[in-house]
Amino acid sequence: MTTPESEQPAPAWTAAAPPPYPGGHAYTPSAEGAAPTKPPVKVLDLVITIVLLVADAVLATLASFMGIFLVMASDSCGARDCNVDLITLGWLMGMILPWVMLVATVVVAIVLMVKRRLAFWVPLAGAALIVLSLVAAFMVASAAVPGSTL
Repeated sequence: MTTPESEQPAPAWTAAAPPPYPGGHAYTPSAEGAAPTKPPVKVLDLVITIVLLVADAVLATLASFMGIFLVMASDSCGARDCNVDLITLGWLMGMILPWVMLVATVVVAIVLMVKRRLAFWVPLAGAALIVLSLVAAFMVASAAVPGSTL
């Protein structure tokens, strides 16, 4: 009696399965061992954010230029008793704060872009902060001159 071929044991020379290692064809990573995937880069968000950051730089330049003229708040101080230190503070705020807001805006936008999150709103908020910093500088300089209105 002969045994059918399917029932015969496998020969001893048959190669075993390849070891499971990264790069091998038998390697399949598990869900808990897989590296987290990053979301894809949003090109439109990136382009819009960069364009708006350039616009913020132009706005900061114009705001700082307008802040230079806050020193003219002291023009009527010959006839009135003005607080020159407060005028100087408003003048410095008008020249420096727009640039501080621009740097903060750029840093936050870069962090969000590196994390691949939406960042187009950051330069818009930064533009509002630049304008508000100039308004605050005008208010401080205006408060130094009695009888002046903003």
